[in-house]
Amino acid sequence: MDVLTENWSLYGKGFLGTVELTVYASVLALVLGFVMASFRVAPVGSLRVIGTVWVAVLRNTPLTLLFFAVLLGLPRFGLILPFQVFAVLALGCYTSAFICEALRSGINTVPTGQGEAARSLGMSFGQTLNNVVLPQAFRSVIPPVGSTLIALAKNSAIAGAFSVTELLGTYKTLNELGYSIIWSFIWIAVGYLIITLAISALFNVLEKRWGVAR
Repeated sequence: MDVLTENWSLYGKGFLGTVELTVYASVLALVLGFVMASFRVAPVGSLRVIGTVWVAVLRNTPLTLLFFAVLLGLPRFGLILPFQVFAVLALGCYTSAFICEALRSGINTVPTGQGEAARSLGMSFGQTLNNVVLPQAFRSVIPPVGSTLIALAKNSAIAGAFSVTELLGTYKTLNELGYSIIWSFIWIAVGYLIITLAISALFNVLEKRWGVAR
């Protein structure tokens, strides 16, 4: 217990760092995932190609490699930003590929007749997607999107290896101070558990309110 009480500020900074990474990267992932899912079902071939390539590349690239590419590669092209911003970009872009596929699977559950009826009324593709298809698809994608964001929270631990303040990285300082590594990891695990349970609780509420009835 001493490792927590005597290093509360260190744990607090790491915990808040992980929360910030999770929140910002989740917002980016949801926005990009929505855009790419729209591209993948768009009637324009070039947009479908962009969406398909985005998903294929990011889903099949190890996240650690993507961190190296973003945090170490982009500065070589003159883009200098705080490492935390780079970490958000890497996490958000990577997770957006999985969000995209979750949304696309939800869109595919909507009967094609719904879209055809909307188009027969003179709605554009954007109006059909936003007003007819997505509201129905949203009900079925709540659980997979929640699971994906929980995975994002755990994946944020990789950022600690790139000088980004986050929860897992606190073990290095605690180890140097001579504290038990076992207890350090136990309290780190508790921190991640709090974050993931909070995300799970949020999506449970969303699912009970708007999810598909079982």
